Amino acid sequence: LNTYFFRLNIRQPGLNNERVRRAMALALDRVAIVEKILRGGQRAATAITPPGLPGYAPPSGAPMALAAARALLVEAGYPGGKGLPTLDLLFNTSENHRLVAEAVQEMWRRELGLDVRLLNQEFKVVLAERRVGRYQILLSDWVGDYLDPSTFLDLWRGDDGNNHTGWSSGEYDALLFAAARNPDAAARTAQLQRAEALMLAAAPIIPLYYNTHVYLLQPSVRGWHPTLLDHHPYKHVWLEE
Repeated sequence: LNTYFFRLNIRQPGLNNERVRRAMALALDRVAIVEKILRGGQRAATAITPPGLPGYAPPSGAPMALAAARALLVEAGYPGGKGLPTLDLLFNTSENHRLVAEAVQEMWRRELGLDVRLLNQEFKVVLAERRVGRYQILLSDWVGDYLDPSTFLDLWRGDDGNNHTGWSSGEYDALLFAAARNPDAAARTAQLQRAEALMLAAAPIIPLYYNTHVYLLQPSVRGWHPTLLDHHPYKHVWLEE
């Protein structure tokens, strides 16, 4: 229950244009990232909520669509990326993060003509920069605390301390507020799906992939089963000779 995504600081020049953000989302080949770079069973993501949440299906986000992405840049006034300032992509020290950042940098250069500069910092520095909004594009992830879409969707409320994008929407906040008080499970799910679809269309974030936990398991281990939260009751795990 772990999604990787880009936070976009929409207070920054260029990124305050919704068409630019949407174009960036449409220009990413997420399948290539998970299959050719990460190669650990990760799944391409076009929504922030991961699959497998009980009773919830994420809305269909935008898959790669290069012609539409280029057309959005033209509508935004930046044909072929011309006139758009250099954008900084911040990520914390990790070999996988570096490989992903380099691949995305090349995709945006090749498909949209964007000039993206990579900035690598230690994790504690990245957290400090995120906290004060001193970034443009930030490679992030979120691990769900519990089995409900709200653990991912509450992040983007206008008053949430983990938002850090500068984006807010009264309609989005109202949908989450109503869903939190709705006793009808089906109606609540529909409200959450509408909220997520609204947020994805505005693109303050760009989902990348759903992460996996890769591990080796001795054949003698019994009682160990994969779980969405990756929590394991060790009292039920044992070794057989």
